[in-house]
Amino acid sequence: MDTDPAPLLRFNRVSKTFGAVTAVASVTCSVGHGEFVALVGASGSGKSTLLKMVNRLVDPDQGQVTFDSSDVRDAPLAALRRRIGYVFQGVGLFPHMTVAENIGIGPKLEGQSANRSRIGELLELVELDASYAQRMPHELSGGQRQRIGVARALAGGPQLLLMDEPFGALDPVTRDGLGKRVTALHRQLGLTTVMVTHDMAEALLLADRVLVMEGGQIVADETPKSLLGGAGGAIAQGLVAVPRDQAHALSALEARPA
Repeated sequence: MDTDPAPLLRFNRVSKTFGAVTAVASVTCSVGHGEFVALVGASGSGKSTLLKMVNRLVDPDQGQVTFDSSDVRDAPLAALRRRIGYVFQGVGLFPHMTVAENIGIGPKLEGQSANRSRIGELLELVELDASYAQRMPHELSGGQRQRIGVARALAGGPQLLLMDEPFGALDPVTRDGLGKRVTALHRQLGLTTVMVTHDMAEALLLADRVLVMEGGQIVADETPKSLLGGAGGAIAQGLVAVPRDQAHALSALEARPA
């Protein structure tokens, strides 16, 4: 859907190969201000590579990525990344730093500091109290570490939040709770969010729009409602079939006599 005349984020015929493997093949799409977009696909479909082109963890071999109408390669890398929050599955907290130091690492690298009050605000955003500021990463659960990862991504006040399989290593209850919190923050802070996931159910429940990738290309671009209504083609419907079949199986179990 390229209907926004001035999207916040745009990929224009971007391609990337790694040796003989084409990870992304001439993708063109845009993400409008305030959208929550999920990139869904099997492993190796190109979704993470496409996401990493935004903050230049990966540069395309061909094509252009623009953020707020400017080529991402034109801005100094630190200035670009200051405007983009990034959350990934491994969290990547520094084990020798406190939670407060981990959250404030981005501003510190820019010669600024996140004071105690700001750290407290960020912890509150991810539903942790201020006492966590002085804890060490090894004292936290997986869900708490991922919440700290989200707080760190928000520390610089970004316009755009990128998430690469952010909840993949979490148990289902923690994953559900954190997903709902991120969706609430997306709305509360007026963010534009792009999330990579292999879980179609997660994409349908959290996102406003779902892009399905296969073989380095976007093969479907639909709303969750339209996907549930049968749109998007065979590959997309194959992914939708998994949570749909699970829901039917649960309904059948519930209907069985005790």
